[in-house]
Amino acid sequence: MADVSMSFSQDMDDEYEKLIRRMNPPRVVIDNDSCKEATVIRVDSANEYGILLEVVQILTDLDLTITKAYISSDGGWFMDVFNVTHQDGNKVTDEVVLDYIQKSLGPEACFSTSLRSVGVIPSTDSTVIELTGCDRPGLLSELTAVLTHLKCSVLNAEVWTHNTRAAAVMEVTDDLTGSAVSDPERLSLIKSLLRNVLKGSNTPKEAKTVVSQGEVHTDRRLHQMMFEDRDYENGVMVDDDSSNVQDERQRPDVCVDNWLDKDYSVVTVRCKDRPKLLFDTVCTLTDMQYVVFHGSVDTEGTEAFQEYYVRHIDGSPVKSEAEKQRVIQCLEAAIKRRVSEGLKLELCTTDRVGLLSNVTRIFRENSLTVTRAEVKTKGGKAVNTFYVSDASGYSIDAKTIDSIRQTIGKTLLKVKNKPKDQQQREKPPSQESPTRFLFGGLFKSKSFVNFGLVRSYS
Repeated sequence: MADVSMSFSQDMDDEYEKLIRRMNPPRVVIDNDSCKEATVIRVDSANEYGILLEVVQILTDLDLTITKAYISSDGGWFMDVFNVTHQDGNKVTDEVVLDYIQKSLGPEACFSTSLRSVGVIPSTDSTVIELTGCDRPGLLSELTAVLTHLKCSVLNAEVWTHNTRAAAVMEVTDDLTGSAVSDPERLSLIKSLLRNVLKGSNTPKEAKTVVSQGEVHTDRRLHQMMFEDRDYENGVMVDDDSSNVQDERQRPDVCVDNWLDKDYSVVTVRCKDRPKLLFDTVCTLTDMQYVVFHGSVDTEGTEAFQEYYVRHIDGSPVKSEAEKQRVIQCLEAAIKRRVSEGLKLELCTTDRVGLLSNVTRIFRENSLTVTRAEVKTKGGKAVNTFYVSDASGYSIDAKTIDSIRQTIGKTLLKVKNKPKDQQQREKPPSQESPTRFLFGGLFKSKSFVNFGLVRSYS
């Protein structure tokens, strides 16, 4: 009887929210005249928990850059202004994009979830695999090798590494049918074998493997997975003074202070600007159950400044020094997870079975570590982006990259940029690469016997 009452109460709450939205529909104004440098988007609507993240998510999923923002959601009404541009710095003038923004943020979006699906994996025709595990060499190569053996193709994937931990969201299909893997026994086998690979390290933290067929917003899930994995806690110390100095120099400046007169906590962030930075910080504050009542965002050159006036969802500001330090650590982690360290390599070719497994194996055999990866497949074409570095932290030998490109195909694998801001050292001729990072490094002495895979394959 209690369950019936609770269900009835939730239905009433939902209907009440719909009524409020019908009475106060969102209003979206897109202005390309008042600002010379950017398109100005104003959003007014009834306030509700998480609405700021929804708006920011829609804009960033369209690969738009938010250069300035003014946030106000006190007193039950949400009034925000965003200055946005394309990645190339130009205004947004494409009528299709402008119409999509209007529909996604306006009244029509209140009653149509299909309008909010740009960055969401629709997995009715595919299976989504979520992986969380410890940082160690060659893992991506081994995971994709297992999937290839199990006749699963990776359509799309995103991989993040941070603080000796890693998370990945992979969208896979059955090689034979081209659709989602639906057999329960096969799904159980996939989970078991992938978990065996993830467990191949001496770490107190558990490896996690989740298989689903629900809709997933990849970036949001990666933040949630790494947050749940507590990647924000201090990692393994590295006995390398130059690496520590470099890491400290790149560390975001995050401060939390209480404004006692107004019962707000003031969170400020100063760091190097990059795409999706606002999404990463707002996503983290939302997942930590903080509500942003007021805020401002500004970028100047390569630097970004963000200021938020927040309270916990229970209405209180930050209550203790421990809570303050946790907020700082979590925001620093959220900013650093997506930082693209290393040499950017882009692979563009016709998709085929085992492509990702073959490419990552070649990286591993050449002692390269992948710090981040984006895998996309569309219309039979694979466009994969890898950020790679030498597993020991030294600068990558140009001959190594040339050899890899020769093996894969020079017209298929291209070098997109070099990490100018990294102080990398020249590698001594006889020095071997230590295996302390996640994706890469020589792992030739190991085999799948270590992870209990040979018996499963026979």
